[in-house]
Amino acid sequence: MTRRRPPSRKPRRPAAAQAKRPGRLRLIGGEYRRRQLPVLDHPGLRPTPDRVRETLFNWLTAVTPGARVLDLFAGTGALGLEALSRGARQAVFVEGDARVARQLADNLATLGAAERGCLITADALAFLADDPTPFSLVFLDPPFRQGLAGACCRALEAGWLTEEALIYVETESAHAPEVPASWQLHREVRAGDSTGRLYRRHPAGAGSPHGDAC
Repeated sequence: MTRRRPPSRKPRRPAAAQAKRPGRLRLIGGEYRRRQLPVLDHPGLRPTPDRVRETLFNWLTAVTPGARVLDLFAGTGALGLEALSRGARQAVFVEGDARVARQLADNLATLGAAERGCLITADALAFLADDPTPFSLVFLDPPFRQGLAGACCRALEAGWLTEEALIYVETESAHAPEVPASWQLHREVRAGDSTGRLYRRHPAGAGSPHGDAC
């Protein structure tokens, strides 16, 4: 009598090998919808979750097309890339880590978005100490527990914002950022240990005009 052989099974990968698989960033709307991009395995690099990005850009539907966007502490560039996908005129990505910035540059090239995406490898606060040009939409997602959000929010008021700019600030939930008095909280979303807050700027007086520059 012929005995049946038990079905062959592929050996399972060790858990450590599975953990080393490169991550992917999925764009969720607009021109680059469903495009997937590699994410560098790097300490502290945490793309804004899909659910949060979807909620945020539902809030920003009317203002993203044609916007000039600043993505500070860009990391994977998830927010700035999503804005470009949804019709932003230009996005300036500021990232201090050279390896992370190179991956972001590669992803911009993969999407064919390098002409509208300007990448600056620099510390965010050092960038904000330079001569300002105004942005209508700003994403600020600093590393947690380093007290950077408040300092950046104050620095943005030195000419980096249009009169009624929108500013999205993502921080650890336990520490709400200190923001300028001219910013009013518009919407809020929470995911895990982080909270994203969308502010609308309402200055007392109009700011001075600036030309576009990367």
